[in-house]
Amino acid sequence: MPKLWTETIDAHRAAVRDAAMDAMAALVAKHGLVAVTMSQIAEQAGIGRATLYKYFPDAQAVLTAWHERQITTHLDQLTAAVDPAAPAIARLEAVLNTYAHLQHHCARHHGGELAALLHRSEHVNHGQQQLRGFVQDLIAEAVRDGELRDDVATDELANYCLHALAAAGTVPRPEAVQRLVTVTLAGLSARRR
Repeated sequence: MPKLWTETIDAHRAAVRDAAMDAMAALVAKHGLVAVTMSQIAEQAGIGRATLYKYFPDAQAVLTAWHERQITTHLDQLTAAVDPAAPAIARLEAVLNTYAHLQHHCARHHGGELAALLHRSEHVNHGQQQLRGFVQDLIAEAVRDGELRDDVATDELANYCLHALAAAGTVPRPEAVQRLVTVTLAGLSARRR
């Protein structure tokens, strides 16, 4: 097949998948998880049911694909928050701020039964491992620079940060999110001897 044709087909397939995932998210937000059917998704996406079934076997598959896309988007946002020229501690602070604000936003828009269902999935474990490794690498670099404590293993510090900042999903205001980030960073600080 000519390259232009292949690119056009690939773009069309991606557009259909994205439309289906966006439709699923909108329907879940409006009606809840249990009430969403493939017919509703197809109608909301503006595609035929037969076309939808070419891409997804059922509504759960659409939901899982949507969530995988969300995780990838969030990891991309965390990566984009980092200025590669900045010191490790500044990069870590940027990532933790972004992560906390994502937690705050997601709790308001994708909480409840949807979060409970999706966060048991294997793709979530993979995303969490990537996130933990990313944060751990930044912490390790800041420890080497003498900016962070060296009396606790970097994997434990990464877990501490991620668990502490998951609480950002429960705070009422963005200002509280920032305070939570400040407290978390203070717990990482190198002890003055």
